[in-house]
Amino acid sequence: MERSYASAKLPDCTYQPTPYDGPGRDEVLALRREYIAPSVFTYYKEPILIVDGHMQYLWDDRGRRYLDGLAGIVTVSVGHCHPRIVEAVRAQVGRLMHTTTIYLNPIIAKFAEKLADHFPDDSGLRVTYFTNSGSESNDLATLMARLSTGHNDIISLRNGYHGGSQTTMGMTAMGNWKYPQPVSVGVKHALPGYCYRCPLGLTYPSCNVKCARDVEQLIEYETSGKIAAFIAEPIQGAGGVVDPPLEYFKIVYDIVRAHGGLCIADEVQTGFGRLGSHFWGFERYGVTPDIVVMAKGIGNGAPLGAVTTRREIAESMTQKLHFNTFGGNPVSMIQGLTTLEILDSDNVAAHALDVGGYLKEHLQDLMKRHDLIGDVRGTGLLLGVELVKTREGKEPATDEAVMILEGAKDRGLLIGRGGVYGNTLRIKPPMCITRADVDFLADCLDKVIGAIR
Repeated sequence: MERSYASAKLPDCTYQPTPYDGPGRDEVLALRREYIAPSVFTYYKEPILIVDGHMQYLWDDRGRRYLDGLAGIVTVSVGHCHPRIVEAVRAQVGRLMHTTTIYLNPIIAKFAEKLADHFPDDSGLRVTYFTNSGSESNDLATLMARLSTGHNDIISLRNGYHGGSQTTMGMTAMGNWKYPQPVSVGVKHALPGYCYRCPLGLTYPSCNVKCARDVEQLIEYETSGKIAAFIAEPIQGAGGVVDPPLEYFKIVYDIVRAHGGLCIADEVQTGFGRLGSHFWGFERYGVTPDIVVMAKGIGNGAPLGAVTTRREIAESMTQKLHFNTFGGNPVSMIQGLTTLEILDSDNVAAHALDVGGYLKEHLQDLMKRHDLIGDVRGTGLLLGVELVKTREGKEPATDEAVMILEGAKDRGLLIGRGGVYGNTLRIKPPMCITRADVDFLADCLDKVIGAIR
């Protein structure tokens, strides 16, 4: 798509946030430096203080508006402070803020029922355990797999991210997300379908997807030959939006099941229609997992996660007591249920497919204009732009990625970056973004990249 780029300007917005009268950026930054753990990092040389949000936009303490191109790290699905969600949560908070699952509550049951209706009819994926985060959910999913199969070894993918707990950090295979401390044992890391940086130095499709077929040798050489599970994100998120060949997971799932393992789909970032073409990421690859893990977009900003599986797998947890104090909290449940209702009633996935395709065309056009862009990946509204110093050598352009984030922020656009080298721009906005927003986003990146080069 050839196009001319005009001056980047945010589309008009009729919403006006209430004037902010709280502590300013410098005061908040000073308090944070004094009282918040230093491992809690911020973006930008001069961090911004976000105090208001509405749909795809955020406002700082000075009243400046930004287009949220990262959606709270792929968490805000239908929009910041969506009016229907705000109304439902306010009503629930006024009635009951907390009760645990040792008592009955109608919302958790209704939410679980509606969630089950979004899985393939013949999958058996009907039983859900609610948690508070993706890390908790992935931890729980692997526990279920180990108990259900009686095996121990877990296969995850290099370049994958599954959380920050001790178990999930062990399944994460990016050195910049791991501490030099012992983590969960019994985890092996297989080759990802990262065609742009093929770990085997091959070219798709003549490679015969050897990266997927190598999982069999990994199991045969590095385990007892029987495994508990294989876990993977359909498209790797923090790893830089790595989108494997469509046949990758079919090959791997067949190998895993032949060796006694279950297949776990980490849908924390790819689920709930973000890919546009399907509600779940695994559906895009023509496979059906045994366990599905979700968080982030499930709650549109609420601390909410879940694990859905078949009943016989979930029953493996009944041999001992297992409890989550806030899992199934009624406030989180009503936010999750209302989010799911909006996703359905507003056909958000179809919108993500349309606007996401329009956005990807823009990004591919930018790639023609700027040799700093080595690859554009992803689908729907889960997109990545990998930056390289030269296309021939593919040296990661990490410093340039940092500069682009800074420049975009100064122009009113918030995006992220990822990958083991931190050189991939992560563009994953709330799914209510419009084509006018996309025009602004592309124009902004064009200006920023042009200024760097």
